[in-house]
Amino acid sequence: MTDSREPRQAHPIKHPARLQTKIAWPMRYPRLLFLLLFSLLVACGDARDADTTDPASPPPAAPRDAAPSNPVAPQEGESLQDPYVFREVWTGDLDVMEERRVIRILTVYSPGRYYMDRSEEKGLVKEVAELLEKFINKRLQRKHVIVHVVVIPVARSQLIPALLEGRGDLILAGLSITPERQEVVDFSIPATKPLSEILLTGPSAPSLSSIDDLSGQTVYVRHSSSYRESLEQLNRRFVAEGRAPVIIEPASELLEDDDLVEMVNSGMLPWAIVDDYKVPLWDDVFEDLVVRDDIVFREGGRIAWAFRKGSPQLEETINSFLKKNREGTLTGNVLKNRWVKDFDWAANALAHHDFERFSELQPIFQKYGEQYGVDYLLAAAQGYQESRLDQNARSRAGAIGVMQMLPATARDPNVDIPDIHNADANIHAGIKYLVYLRDRYYSDPDIDDLNQILLALATYTAGPRRMINLRNEAKKLGYDPNVWFDNVEMVAAKRIGRETVQYVANIFKYFIAYRMSLQRIANHEAARERVGIE
Repeated sequence: MTDSREPRQAHPIKHPARLQTKIAWPMRYPRLLFLLLFSLLVACGDARDADTTDPASPPPAAPRDAAPSNPVAPQEGESLQDPYVFREVWTGDLDVMEERRVIRILTVYSPGRYYMDRSEEKGLVKEVAELLEKFINKRLQRKHVIVHVVVIPVARSQLIPALLEGRGDLILAGLSITPERQEVVDFSIPATKPLSEILLTGPSAPSLSSIDDLSGQTVYVRHSSSYRESLEQLNRRFVAEGRAPVIIEPASELLEDDDLVEMVNSGMLPWAIVDDYKVPLWDDVFEDLVVRDDIVFREGGRIAWAFRKGSPQLEETINSFLKKNREGTLTGNVLKNRWVKDFDWAANALAHHDFERFSELQPIFQKYGEQYGVDYLLAAAQGYQESRLDQNARSRAGAIGVMQMLPATARDPNVDIPDIHNADANIHAGIKYLVYLRDRYYSDPDIDDLNQILLALATYTAGPRRMINLRNEAKKLGYDPNVWFDNVEMVAAKRIGRETVQYVANIFKYFIAYRMSLQRIANHEAARERVGIE
């Protein structure tokens, strides 16, 4: 596993600023409905779910007292479920997903892979999800009422448990195909070219002449990672040769490779194991790394998508998709160049400017969301759909600001906010008008809280008169006029096309992204602070 290659010095980099985000959860949580909402509150399992496999005869480890205290260890409760638990779970093949009109991709939040930029979902996984959505709906010949593909970020330890429990349908998170994982999930065809797991060392690392010098040394890895499996395989060799095994210390599942590499660069850790394709991510970012591509833990590894066993329809569809879009194809190479090779990691890390616009407006949304009993993240999602949260936005019809309010609507006695040229008043007017629509047209006790706001959102863009007609027609056709998704939505798609249907669906996609990503960011930042990363 070793050769005579000389280690090379990584390029110097600047230390990225980090995001600090305040989280405030809504006061009330309405009954969950169909379509995108199930992915809203993914229950990610508790600590006992982190290890989903039963590895045979793990190699002996060095005594625990031989290891130093673990500054990056998982903390009790960090992998517990998110603040709200989505109670409905399901499994099944692609036909079930088509019936429910959603495919849930599980991933992890990290720059380049899946992250938020000024309140917008970005990254490799987001783009792949959009391509997959188009691919599947073209196959199914769906135009307006489509199968949605949504992205759900979770901690790495929760990827496989969430998949097996029916809280997601696919894992797209850079998982290597390993024998241990193949015992519990199936994999697609490889999505990448072969890769190797190598060592990065920092200023505090002792001299290493080969991989054998790691005998008796401590290495920090996430338990869920393929790196841990590779170290266990190395330990089996060490024990057979009479050497002391590597002391494998668990790292928090909330710390990504870039966090551990940052600790190596600062000297807090001596080294870290990474996939070799990730090294370019840190060019011009960290100054004091040495790439030890002569110390290899796994060669010829392949990354693939994971899904539940017994899913032949999904497997065939994903493999067909990957044959046209994986690394090595034109599309796959473009995506790799954009999000791996040419991605400006330093500029797109979890820095405050990526969320600057959302962070500035967040207190305003919170204030009026609480005042009018509206989930402030949903209101912010609507603002993003309307204007990308840009108070300077103007439409050709004369709509103004974040919520794209017409001055005449804002002056109406039911809103009575005549000047909407500043963000506070604009957001106030938008939320107040949404609540007016909800209370004026959808206060019937037969309409649950969730559908009151969904129908109000549709009315916000389609207009009250049109929505009255759509609900009446829905009733005549045997749909429930008090339910948006798969009922009034169906008539709207038929009569007025994609605009209103997509408007409501987009808002819920952004709502999902806000809630799940902000919680994941908060957990991630807490883990970083605990280990001393500024």
